[in-house]
Amino acid sequence: MDAVPFLEDIFPHNLLYAVTVRSPAAKGSLKYIQVPILPSNYAFITARNIPGENRLADTNIPILACENLSYIGEPVAIMLGSDKAKLEELAAKCKVAVDEETPVFSSGNNHYKPAAERELQIGNTREAFEKIGKIVAGSYKTGIQDHWYAEPVGAVTWFKSEYEENKEAKTKKTEKTLIVRTATQWPYHVKRSVSGALGIEPSAVSVEPTALNLHMDGKLWYPSLIACHAALGTLITKKPVRMILNRQEDFLFTPKRCNASIDIASTIDESGNITAAEIDISVNLGAYGVNSEEILDQVCLGSLGFYNIENLKLTAKATRTNIPPHGPFSGFGLAQGFFAMERHISQIADKTGQDPAQWRKNRINSKIILPPGQASKNSGVSGGELIDAAAKMSDYYRKWASYELLRQTRGGKTPEKGDKPRGVGIAAGFQGSGLLYCGEDNGYYSVEVTLTKESILEIKTSITSTEDYNKIWEKVASETMSIKPEMVRIVSKQSPDCGPSCASRNITAITKLVEKCCLAIRKQRFHNPLPITVRRSIKPQGGSLWNGRFTPTEGKVMDISGFSKPGMAAAVVEVAVDLLECIPKIRGVWLGVDGGKIISANRARRCLTRGAVQALGWAFTENLEYINGILPRSQYDNYAIFSPADIPPIHIDFLSSGDIEPKGIGELPFTCIPAAFMQAVSQAMDHCFKSIPLNKKDIWEMVRTRNVEASAQGLK
Repeated sequence: MDAVPFLEDIFPHNLLYAVTVRSPAAKGSLKYIQVPILPSNYAFITARNIPGENRLADTNIPILACENLSYIGEPVAIMLGSDKAKLEELAAKCKVAVDEETPVFSSGNNHYKPAAERELQIGNTREAFEKIGKIVAGSYKTGIQDHWYAEPVGAVTWFKSEYEENKEAKTKKTEKTLIVRTATQWPYHVKRSVSGALGIEPSAVSVEPTALNLHMDGKLWYPSLIACHAALGTLITKKPVRMILNRQEDFLFTPKRCNASIDIASTIDESGNITAAEIDISVNLGAYGVNSEEILDQVCLGSLGFYNIENLKLTAKATRTNIPPHGPFSGFGLAQGFFAMERHISQIADKTGQDPAQWRKNRINSKIILPPGQASKNSGVSGGELIDAAAKMSDYYRKWASYELLRQTRGGKTPEKGDKPRGVGIAAGFQGSGLLYCGEDNGYYSVEVTLTKESILEIKTSITSTEDYNKIWEKVASETMSIKPEMVRIVSKQSPDCGPSCASRNITAITKLVEKCCLAIRKQRFHNPLPITVRRSIKPQGGSLWNGRFTPTEGKVMDISGFSKPGMAAAVVEVAVDLLECIPKIRGVWLGVDGGKIISANRARRCLTRGAVQALGWAFTENLEYINGILPRSQYDNYAIFSPADIPPIHIDFLSSGDIEPKGIGELPFTCIPAAFMQAVSQAMDHCFKSIPLNKKDIWEMVRTRNVEASAQGLK
């Protein structure tokens, strides 16, 4: 079947629709499901009908819960039928009986065993805190965020018969292949999950990805779950099955950006230098703790930021709770950690009366720290150069001095309602590329390139390619092989596992593999007959990022390829706060970026602009909170993302670092823009805000409290 833009456009003949029957309880034991009488052409599937393993690949998530229930909305059954309206009516009549237990919704006082824990001690923090010096402390919280896709998660599955004739034996054999169409960041994860659940060989499953559009890492593993549900229906009914969540289902039950609470206390000397710090991290991953190791490790890395701290104590835990499973969102946790540390740095600068940009310039470390006491130099633009670039673009230094003078002139008084106080903030961040997953092909991820007899260069990759990536790979291949771009083809069928399409792997690792394959073919093309096929692979190291970073003696080595040359950025955000509406109006965003070799400047700018808008949404407009284990309908109705008319001017400057390889940049806006935004609002309002998303109520409460205090002082 030819590629189509959306699942909604796929309608195989004799199609059945599928809907999910869900748990009404956040925690408990499933007793039974009472099902209404179904018409003859309808089907009802539970965990007992799963012929293979009732578990999603690489996780402990059941395909259909059969005993223990872990969150409201957990799938317990699938109902199939030819009339979608009738199907939904029948599914609504199903009664799921549960022996309920007391659920856990927050990280505090959680009786579940943590999904992951970390502890690090460098130097002597106790002694440092006992010495005379200033102590700066803060509790920094980051909220959840929804992906809000162009199309909700779904899958369409059917069997395709293929006839193979053996002329020598004069026999014909019919092979049935299960076709799976879904928008996924990792086709091979879908393949492994579906084949495992159905108890069939992976070769009998063909995953044909549909267009991803803007996925923001939300389609890494969840499409595999929906694909398993649809595939079970096809296996049992022998008919095509279409399961697409409605918009509200997608909003309620798909993974969100996980929230984090990070407490940082540090001692500073007379010059404002950090002499010691204690960091305590708690991350709520929801049910099952998916990707717990990677997420917690990267939250920890972000919370250390760019700054060498000689005396450091860090404790961290990722907890499981009874809300829907959370997961990555445009990065695996660096943004949550960076927000806390960058806000803390700005707070230190404020306490010591220093310009936050100058404080960073004087102390930022352009070397990314690996094991304690060692460093791997980042061969690129220094952190100070990035800060200067962002400051120059935005006229930061003049604005900060002016707004700081106005803040001090007010003397802690709230501006008049008609005023629109201004502020400007700055922050820095980095991101790596690649994750620590291990591929199925002996732990390798691979790309295969073939120069055919017709001199067509075929690049085989399982990555769900976009037009941008196709053009980039075509450009790299054509330049390396000295052929015309139209002689290059991107092929996804029967391709090796390239791994997940996330963490900037497409532009870094996959592009590098394509180039290596082309170089190998170039050496052979005039010596060996065509076709010539070359495969090149990479192998992520086993073990967690944390073990590689801090305990290399345990034999678990970090794959540092992404972090030895990280993409880096500094952001400046300027705001004017409308006190009548209690809304900060964003006057501009400026990004100075070291992205290494920029293969496509237009694509890089689009990527960073989209990320900047999403980062601002996380910082201010996208307010979500689970109430008793579920998102209220009002939050679905009122969920606000930036409209095109609301997008502020976004200015991007790429700094040349002399690197010959591209670096990851897609997640950079999330690592620095939220902290810069919050510092700008804090300067404008002369109040230290520490949590995102900031909402109008936070500003209103601050103004009201200050007015009450002013009135009380007047009465005295």
